[in-house]
Amino acid sequence: MAEDYAIGPDPSLLLVDDDEIFLNRLARAMEKRGFNVIRAASVAEARAAVAERAPAYAVVDLRLEDGYGLDVVDALREAREDARIVVLTGYGAIATAVAAVKMGATDYLSKPADADDVTRALLSRNETLPPPPETPMSADRVRWEHIQRVYEQCDRNVSETARRLHMHRRTLQRILAKRSPR
Repeated sequence: MAEDYAIGPDPSLLLVDDDEIFLNRLARAMEKRGFNVIRAASVAEARAAVAERAPAYAVVDLRLEDGYGLDVVDALREAREDARIVVLTGYGAIATAVAAVKMGATDYLSKPADADDVTRALLSRNETLPPPPETPMSADRVRWEHIQRVYEQCDRNVSETARRLHMHRRTLQRILAKRSPR
């Protein structure tokens, strides 16, 4: 799959994610595809890596423990205008996708994204839409992810989350008590 695309003369790739297991797994997969990977687990580490040597490619998680991944996108775009940047997030939303692209991201992918998806997004030069994912999230899963995101943003306050989602508090409590859908 990755053979369909050319990396180019500079194979440097910055991976930014605070999930260490995911970061290491994606780093190994991208190294096998020919990239020289630089790993960063925080906004601070990523900014330091960009300041030292701005990479040609970057995959940046939107939410990091010490800040927002779009800060890394902004820093990289300032340091290297031709960098190809993919923003990854577990909370796929149109507003954040628009913000990422406006700040200079080349593409936007929802987790879970595999190395083939990331490679396609980084190296694709055409302006047409990519094919739909083989296994997209179900509507129930998207709804559950959205509720979880709002719940976390409300500091796990059920009443405030229910108010913002315009749903009854007890209904929300039942949803939160269940396991995530597949």
